[in-house]
Amino acid sequence: MASETHVLTTPGAGTAPVQRPPKRKMVTWFDPLVLLKAGVRSLISTTIGEQADRRLLDALAAPKGAPTDLSVDDAGRPREELWFDFVADLGDGWDSTYEVAVEVCKPTLSLRDETGTAYETRSGELLIFGGDEVYPEGDVKEYQERTVRPWEAARPKTQQAPRLFAIPGNHDWYDGLVSFMRLFCQGRGPAGWKTEQRRSYFAVKLPRGWWLLGVDMQLDSDLDEPQVQYFQELAKTQIGPDDRIILCLAEPAWLLAHVRPPGDRTYLDNNLDFLEQNVLGKKVSVFLTGDLHQYRRHSNDEGRQKIIAGGGGAFLHPTHVPRKDVVLPEGFTARKAFPPPEESRRLCWRNLGFLGHNPTMGLFTGILYLLLAWMQVGDLREGGTVTWKLSRVLGAALINPGVVLLSALLVLGLVVFADTRFGWGRAVAGVLHGVAHLAAALWMFWAAFALTGSFLRLGSVPQELLGAVLVFAGGFLLGPTILGVYLLISANGFGAHANEAFSALAIPDWKNFLRLRIDKEGQLWIFPVGIRRVPREWKPGQTVREPEWVADDKDATPPELIEPPIVIGSARAASTSPRVAGAGRPEYAGLAPSTLV
Repeated sequence: MASETHVLTTPGAGTAPVQRPPKRKMVTWFDPLVLLKAGVRSLISTTIGEQADRRLLDALAAPKGAPTDLSVDDAGRPREELWFDFVADLGDGWDSTYEVAVEVCKPTLSLRDETGTAYETRSGELLIFGGDEVYPEGDVKEYQERTVRPWEAARPKTQQAPRLFAIPGNHDWYDGLVSFMRLFCQGRGPAGWKTEQRRSYFAVKLPRGWWLLGVDMQLDSDLDEPQVQYFQELAKTQIGPDDRIILCLAEPAWLLAHVRPPGDRTYLDNNLDFLEQNVLGKKVSVFLTGDLHQYRRHSNDEGRQKIIAGGGGAFLHPTHVPRKDVVLPEGFTARKAFPPPEESRRLCWRNLGFLGHNPTMGLFTGILYLLLAWMQVGDLREGGTVTWKLSRVLGAALINPGVVLLSALLVLGLVVFADTRFGWGRAVAGVLHGVAHLAAALWMFWAAFALTGSFLRLGSVPQELLGAVLVFAGGFLLGPTILGVYLLISANGFGAHANEAFSALAIPDWKNFLRLRIDKEGQLWIFPVGIRRVPREWKPGQTVREPEWVADDKDATPPELIEPPIVIGSARAASTSPRVAGAGRPEYAGLAPSTLV
């Protein structure tokens, strides 16, 4: 299906219509309706997933199939090299999703690293989606509008579509994986992609002794038995003793386990150990994942890489949380983050403008503050008159059962909302957050009715109506602001609420994806591509060699290398140590090699 075009006309003779793409905005995660719907879907999918694993049904219905062999070309000749791309956490707002798709689909992409070294890269014959292909949840309509249409519009009509393989993330699982399986595992070819997988996991044989494996961990669940058997058989019969593995998974167990409370070792973390030790029988050379919407790379002295590249379109996650870089198990240490932690910390201050990013949350807090006020009005009447002394307002609130009950529910709810990373201080954080809202609501109630009582008859209908309007307005402004301050202090001060603090901002910038290449010597090159600011304005492409829409935003930044390419030795070579291209200025045998400057 071709991307729709929105045509806007301006009054006046001779005015040409202005064309705009069918832009979907970033998901507003603090919209109460979005939160409610996502919460219900998550609860249902988790409950059903625990009782009936969709992967088991698919294993019965779909043939196991042989792994896709890309070590040879269509004529059966061994490939000398192969380019492929990895994109994760896509399908959110149009600007960010489409810009990443445009850069991935360009036939060639010239990139410079921080040293000024230039590399010519080529669009991949293989495209991997690394989880969370759509937001806020897996749904046919959302997939079509937030994922398929942007990618369909981004590829020039003269360019052949790549083979596509995908693994599901938690958002893909929210409808029980129904839409994911329909889109990626039934040979439908959305956006022209060539889809060959028939299950939610896959294996691809690459040139020069490399393998690409994609696993489905469901919702932090265990590996299902058919999936274990599939990879065990593959390891025994086809993966050679000297072959090397690139493993794609939907969540970074190594980092999630670190930022969660001590002792909270997840199923996912255990699954990785089980997969390496009991299924594959060897260590994985490169881990690729998303889930965290950022770029972050860890490696160890053995040259093994753990790379988070979840910048395919979803809102930005912070890189300054966890607060300290510590050595992970097996000696993995942090090497690079995008955006830099100091920039991430600065961006978090945008939570002071929480209301501007999440106006519907203001409606919710306005109604909440108004409800607390309405419960107290009748308690302030004394002998037919109304008093608005602050002490009287406070006293009335403390003896009103409805106010006490609603206040207790609010505080309890915010204690539950408080991040478990606070540890023993979680209850304290929730109570302080709740008391701040109650104090603000009480003050707004007193101030609004005391102010209106200064020029309107106390207790009159006009005074109470105007007072109610002011209380709602105060709740609309103060409630989200208090929440924003709470998230800012939590993230920047305590390393907590990282997801909430940045989902509230819905930052479309600082996107990333990985471009990979296996060269003639069997070396794996990993090019981490970053885009600091995505375009906000677009104009129609003029030729069939261009995407449907091209950037028309002077403030947008071109793609760049986040760091010099990571080069991992041949799968057949004795040495496994990686090199960072540019360090020592190695020769780069790329497409039309650029001059190393």
